[in-house]
Amino acid sequence: MRKNSTKNRIVSQEVRRELSRLILDGVKDPRIAPLTTVTDVTVAPDLKTAKVYISVYGDADVKKNTMDGLKNAAPFLRSMLAKNLNMRLTPQLFFVLDESLDFAMKIDGLISEIHAGETDNTSDGDSSSEEQE
Repeated sequence: MRKNSTKNRIVSQEVRRELSRLILDGVKDPRIAPLTTVTDVTVAPDLKTAKVYISVYGDADVKKNTMDGLKNAAPFLRSMLAKNLNMRLTPQLFFVLDESLDFAMKIDGLISEIHAGETDNTSDGDSSSEEQE
């Protein structure tokens, strides 16, 4: 199976959907933060491995604890995937912390600061031009 084939995309979507449900309902590890999201899953063409991209809302300690809890729960999640999805092979799960949401929020904050600075500069510039007249 090719990497970008329709079958591979469908399998990745189904694994992502099922893992999202399992992490929300099935895993009872207290280390896993309640605001944990499966943002994407990339299943290898041979269906032996899957990279699971995880987004966690919280500080660095919460993220580290959540990733540790998920790595610990990987065998359980894999067995539940095998039980719930009708697949010949169930991929081995590798969890990767997805920092794209944090990066997007940081960039959004910087853009907001720039726009706030521009409005402050234009209001200061208007008052100084009035004083010169």
